Amino acid sequence: MQRAVSMVSRLGLRLQALPLALGRPLSCTQDVLRRTPLYDFHLAHGGKMVAFAGWSLPVQYRDSHVDSHLHTRQHCSLFDVSHMLQTKIFGSDRVKMMESLVVGDIAELKPNQGTLSLFTNEAGGILDDLIVTNTSEGHLYVVSNAGCREKDLTLMQDKVRELQNIGGDVGLEVMDNALLALQGAVTSGCPSPCLKKNVAMGYVPYEHSRPGTPLLVEVRRKQQVAVVSKMPFVPTNYYTLK
Repeated sequence: MQRAVSMVSRLGLRLQALPLALGRPLSCTQDVLRRTPLYDFHLAHGGKMVAFAGWSLPVQYRDSHVDSHLHTRQHCSLFDVSHMLQTKIFGSDRVKMMESLVVGDIAELKPNQGTLSLFTNEAGGILDDLIVTNTSEGHLYVVSNAGCREKDLTLMQDKVRELQNIGGDVGLEVMDNALLALQGAVTSGCPSPCLKKNVAMGYVPYEHSRPGTPLLVEVRRKQQVAVVSKMPFVPTNYYTLK
């Protein structure tokens, strides 16, 4: 178990990185990999285990990725976060500090409500994604990627700074079956199994960010028509406990 990391800043903030989950060592050549508490559950459901950031994690189950995607949309799915960086942020300026690092509206979160957000640099570029929860216990609970553990922890420990110029983050739907590759502007993109079309996120000038705006983009050296779309691409249907 790693020792919890804490830091006190001039703003009276305290960050505490929660210790990694204990796990049984694996045998043979995988004895350096850790197991999450759900390791046996993954195996029981046909999980194909691979090494990721020092952990043994499932990359796929018995069904295909498309089947898993559709099951999640139509029913629900469980995601194992035991291996991820989990940080508690204390202090009266915790919301101000977090909003200087991410694009989410942390101040508007209700008690025990969380939001998916993004770490950004001074130019508004995306560094990593994370989930921030405003707990009813007087701290923010942050879950970020295991593969970026040291980078994300260092980022949260650095001097609080204001980010400038975050730009227009918009959604793009490709009108044919070609994958979107908007040169220098796409941040992510993939086929959507439930929408049966290709979608992506990217940056465009503000004057071209209105939903419904047609765009001409380059896909493998060929021009394709895309249209600016509101996000999320698939309407959410969450069940919230009250």
